[in-house]
Amino acid sequence: MLAYIWAEDSEHHIGINGGLPWHLPNDLAYFKRQTLGHPMIMGKRTFDSFPTLLPGRLHVVLTHSIEFEKEYADNDQVVVVHDEDDLRKWLEEHDSEMTFVIGGASLFEMFKDDVDLLYVTKIKGKFEADTTMPKLEMDRFALKCEEKGMTDERNKYQHTFFVYERK
Repeated sequence: MLAYIWAEDSEHHIGINGGLPWHLPNDLAYFKRQTLGHPMIMGKRTFDSFPTLLPGRLHVVLTHSIEFEKEYADNDQVVVVHDEDDLRKWLEEHDSEMTFVIGGASLFEMFKDDVDLLYVTKIKGKFEADTTMPKLEMDRFALKCEEKGMTDERNKYQHTFFVYERK
């Protein structure tokens, strides 16, 4: 089963300079709760945005870099794929398990017709960004869950967690 997980502002912005345009600990904790124990598919820029490997999750990284592949060749927490065909083949072999696409935008675009679940954090406001979430055909999904996030001194932005399931 293939799922997307991302956070976006009111303009569907999802990133800037290879990172997030906001700091929202509630969303980071939500991301961890949802993805823990599941493989995560990402591009190399998304991978590079992490301070370290995220524990308890397989990192499937799409990159053309042979150096990157050599660097992680002996690391059982990282799988390197070089193109869409390799990635689709890996997905076929792991079809029975929940797998999250976590970014970037080109991967969200690549699998938009294949995704089964959408986990999206909608953040109220508009942020400076250089990356926007590709448009998804939301009429093909049904709202499964909606939960308002708590705002406080650490979580300054109003936000809501949504889960959608393909109809």
